[in-house]
Amino acid sequence: MIEVIARYFLYFIIYAFMGWLLEEIWHFIKLRKIVDRGFLIGPLCPIYGWGCILIIFLIGRNTEDVLAVFLKAIVVCSVLEYLTSYIMEKLFHARWWDYSNSRFNLNGRICLDTMIPFGILGCFVVYVLHPFVMSIVNVLSMPWFYIVAGIVFLIFIVDNIISLKVMFNIKGQIHLELKDSTEQMNERVREWIKNKSAIYRRINGAYPNFRINEYLKERINKYKNKTK
Repeated sequence: MIEVIARYFLYFIIYAFMGWLLEEIWHFIKLRKIVDRGFLIGPLCPIYGWGCILIIFLIGRNTEDVLAVFLKAIVVCSVLEYLTSYIMEKLFHARWWDYSNSRFNLNGRICLDTMIPFGILGCFVVYVLHPFVMSIVNVLSMPWFYIVAGIVFLIFIVDNIISLKVMFNIKGQIHLELKDSTEQMNERVREWIKNKSAIYRRINGAYPNFRINEYLKERINKYKNKTK
């Protein structure tokens, strides 16, 4: 059981790194500059890791119908992206990405422009990438397998702790800025982030569409007025 968990954890890390690399290449082509993408400080985008693991578990066993794999991958990845956006917004009181300006979007959390690539990526994972990733992990002999998994797990946990601390500190600053217009609040929070350490400043580049939740502002201001 421990071996299976460690094996899938390494799959998750590899896919999260590949997702980060894909984001870096795409944004370099688009913006002509390097942008450190993702929630974590290290070179990982966990949403890609979880997406690939879900595809392997939910789709990987029935691969005869390519169209079915394509459509299922769209559903799995779109649901994951929507839930991730929703949870991050509720947890940190800000919208970290927004597709509201894209056609055929759902509450600005997912859109058609990303769904098609999700389907293509899902097929690539099932038919090409996962067999390759399994061969990489299988190269490790048993003692080294556990050593590598253990070291990577510790680094991953430390990264999560530091990254969460940064995000909750940003959330605290958002609460201090709950006044005036939302645009002014966004600017002040971004300026506060710029004046912090590099660990904080990377957030501005990683989430260029970051904005404070308007509903949250109204709700907290109502609460403040009641207490007064």
